[in-house]
Amino acid sequence: MDVPKHTVHTLVFRSLKRTHDMFLLDEDTLPPVDPALLQMKKAIKAKDCYGPVLERVKQNNIAKMQQENDIADPPPPGDETFGANATSAIVPYNATPGNTGTVTIPTGGGGSSNVGSGTLTIPQKKTPSMAKPTWHAPWKLCRVISGHLGWVRCCAVEPGNEWFATGSADRVIKIWDLASGKLKVSLTGHISSVRGLAISQRNPYLFSCGEDRQVKCWDLEYNKVIRHYHGHLSAIYSMALHPMIDVLVTAGRDSTARVWDMRTKANVHTLVGHTNTVASVICQSAEPQIITGSHDCTIRLWDLAAGKSRATLTNHKKSVRSITSHPSLYMFASASPDNIKQWKCPEGKFIQNLSGHNAIVNCLAVNGEGVLVSGADNGSMHLWDWRTGYNFQRLQAPVQPGSMDSEAGVFSVTFDVSGSRMITTEADKTIKVYKQDDTATEETHPINWRPDIIKRRKY
Repeated sequence: MDVPKHTVHTLVFRSLKRTHDMFLLDEDTLPPVDPALLQMKKAIKAKDCYGPVLERVKQNNIAKMQQENDIADPPPPGDETFGANATSAIVPYNATPGNTGTVTIPTGGGGSSNVGSGTLTIPQKKTPSMAKPTWHAPWKLCRVISGHLGWVRCCAVEPGNEWFATGSADRVIKIWDLASGKLKVSLTGHISSVRGLAISQRNPYLFSCGEDRQVKCWDLEYNKVIRHYHGHLSAIYSMALHPMIDVLVTAGRDSTARVWDMRTKANVHTLVGHTNTVASVICQSAEPQIITGSHDCTIRLWDLAAGKSRATLTNHKKSVRSITSHPSLYMFASASPDNIKQWKCPEGKFIQNLSGHNAIVNCLAVNGEGVLVSGADNGSMHLWDWRTGYNFQRLQAPVQPGSMDSEAGVFSVTFDVSGSRMITTEADKTIKVYKQDDTATEETHPINWRPDIIKRRKY
């Protein structure tokens, strides 16, 4: 037989009310509360929980009283003791920001203190400090170069610092004069968007890769393709040349990075381990010689000789789109929408977060002076001091006439060899060249430095 729902609620309510009324009637019959017992209970609990602290407070009070007595009744001249069993006064401690030490309170005599008759040491708190950032001159736009008919995706500067090359979604590679910004030559051959470029330091070769799965080697003396590297199963997004040996590394949407012998076109290694697109790859002469960042939110450090992963960094929570290595320090940085992170080689030790660029960060670059630049999908660029992570400038790339406001993404940032010019390639089909403001000084553009180390220590 089903009982109506409201009847069940009524029964429960009556039962609760009956219980409530019964305890209410018995309230007067409870034994009276003894204040002495209550006080004793509190004292026992306080001694159990805070015994050492109370003992220290007691010792400090005794020492303070003794100091007041000594001031009121000074000892006779030449007498250095205040009494056989007395406790010596606390020596005033002059705390300075750089002074770290302890306050020592000698306790004398044969007292019955639990602390003992030795010295009571109170550690002095160290004032948290943070290194002040290096002053960098602000950067300003000095040239806008037009010529491509599609999104400009990548850039590479020639080791002699005379020209640079750009690759675009219009399938053309263009070579520009760095000083004047004039077009020198256009290279055609790719059948889809060009996504990566690299220029050899020892040979007159330019390497390119793109969404057509092709890796090409261009002989710059003849401006012709002389080699193809076949093997990738999908679009290739990034490439890098090893600085010491004739090895080329490419990475892309097939979740692999491939190591090629530059001259024989042989696929030396296929670096397998990522589970999503490998968006960025860099090479360096020291271990780890290859570092990759992927959309699977991880960074992998690879052993080039063995062709195996030696470490996987999983600190990022979102896809890693760009990696860059510092030209002189044994460190690298990685960019993701959640944070820009700095790492120390060779084991990939995490150093610090660079927070504040709240956008999808597409590219990173750093020069020898420690200026780190991050460029994002919304056209914003943040400039950081490498050592401290201080964001000293924010730029918004101006959208060029004739392009839509949505076409404001920065796809690549590259410093020239001297580190004094910065080249960005963007979604408005232009190349922008920035340089430091020569008229700026530390007085005109002061460092607005507010360290948040205190706030960070709480967590």
